[in-house]
Amino acid sequence: MIIRDGRVLIARRLEHTHQGGLLEFPGGKVEPGETVQQALVREIAEETGLKLIESALQPVIGVRHDYGDKRVFLDVWSTDIAAGEAHGREGQPIQWLLPRDLRDADFPAANRPIIRALQLPSQLALTGCDVADDECGLKRLQTALQVSQPPLIVLRAPAWAEQAIAYNRLAQGALALCQSNSSELMLHGVPELMDLHPQAAGVHLPWRHASQCQQRPVAECYKLGISCHNAEQLAHAVAIGADYAILGHVLATSSHPNEAPLGWHAFSQLVSAARLPVYGIGGLSPADLPQARQCGAQGIAGIGFWWA
Repeated sequence: MIIRDGRVLIARRLEHTHQGGLLEFPGGKVEPGETVQQALVREIAEETGLKLIESALQPVIGVRHDYGDKRVFLDVWSTDIAAGEAHGREGQPIQWLLPRDLRDADFPAANRPIIRALQLPSQLALTGCDVADDECGLKRLQTALQVSQPPLIVLRAPAWAEQAIAYNRLAQGALALCQSNSSELMLHGVPELMDLHPQAAGVHLPWRHASQCQQRPVAECYKLGISCHNAEQLAHAVAIGADYAILGHVLATSSHPNEAPLGWHAFSQLVSAARLPVYGIGGLSPADLPQARQCGAQGIAGIGFWWA
């Protein structure tokens, strides 16, 4: 993916090709003897005339998909460094679009996780437990919003997980604060929360709730996240149409002192097999973001890096 001024380069597939007529992210096949990065530099130059730098390419996500008549593996990388002006050198129309304007129906089905990755931030902010302290919690949230300005927040309040009235009151106040600070708010708990707060960006399901779902429990216009701990749970998240997963814990953390962390190697293996954007959580800070990205993750999720 090539990003310039907040927009991503999009091409329309030629009619005679597989999935012809649909939109795509420019790229191509890896030839024998090439690395993925070398192939991207060559293909982008051939298709669009843009010149990329191998070292500036960053991993985004790997997607395996079976169309029935064809199986594909999309190894997706991104860069915001591309010299020249793009044009369709093979006769294909091209354009620069904002990520929020990308629609699943305009792309081949395998591209859905790629679109989600473009539309999600690299850091997912979770509220601390003390957000449940009513008025003081909302003041803490307001301060954190003003200082850190996270684009996407999960309103996690374990103390009120079984107290719907209290959580809904908190959600109403938090939504107002997030809207005034240009942040999106995800609810945390059961899918039915969206019926009470349709102005929220979506809902994040703890595994105990996600495991009860056999299909996507909220409309496509909302974001759906799921907390996962292993490959089976990640596969379930994909099966019910989640937009992202949180996976951990990656490193040792004081909140789970008796549980062994995944470690970066196991985390990387789980992420590489997942067909959706994955955030790492547990013992991570913004300094770990490059490592998480190298593992193929969307980024990191947590409390400490912004709720201080």
